[in-house]
Amino acid sequence: MRKWGIVITTVYALIVLILVDPFVALITNNGYLFRGNYYSEWLLWVLVAALVAGEALLLFVSVDTSRQRMKPRSHILVSCVTGAMLFALLAYGAICSLGVGVYGDKFGGGFFDSRARILSAWGVLWLLWGIVLYLYLRNSVAVVTRIVSWLLKGSVLELLVAIPCHVIVRRRGDCCAPAATSMGIATGIAIMLLSFGPGVLFLYKKRLDSYSRHKSGPA
Repeated sequence: MRKWGIVITTVYALIVLILVDPFVALITNNGYLFRGNYYSEWLLWVLVAALVAGEALLLFVSVDTSRQRMKPRSHILVSCVTGAMLFALLAYGAICSLGVGVYGDKFGGGFFDSRARILSAWGVLWLLWGIVLYLYLRNSVAVVTRIVSWLLKGSVLELLVAIPCHVIVRRRGDCCAPAATSMGIATGIAIMLLSFGPGVLFLYKKRLDSYSRHKSGPA
């Protein structure tokens, strides 16, 4: 099971890298792909690292139960922090998409010109989501399963916001707004795919556990 987790994480990392530059360049209609502008931005690599790390943590903290030696509260904290990070990305993408959809290139003024401000906004959302998830899930026995289910629903909701906003800003002829909505769409798709990885392994693990109980039961 652990090997499958490594395979899924590696494939997911490749998918995220494809979504980041070629896919965003395609839907923003920049005329050509693989320009290299996105890949040269260190802030983009922070996004890629966050998504891949979230996939890995949700997989290995929950699936590889044979070597767990941490206290249950530690597991809950790790899962909540990871889930909060991903929910913060979804919320940030939805807010930016909705903002540029309504106000266009004027949204935020000069706030988004500073990478430090962008990271601070994401950090605030991360903290708020972390508090909410911990308070809501601290007595739950299926923390990761519920987080993955909510991530899938949240990514669908985020896409329902980002895609119409992208159509609006494209038709309106805005300059920078399509880039914001495109990254929102890419983030929503990436987290939707992320939620499938742990979900698939959960199904396999549940089936294997049922086989083990069947074999160990009375003849």
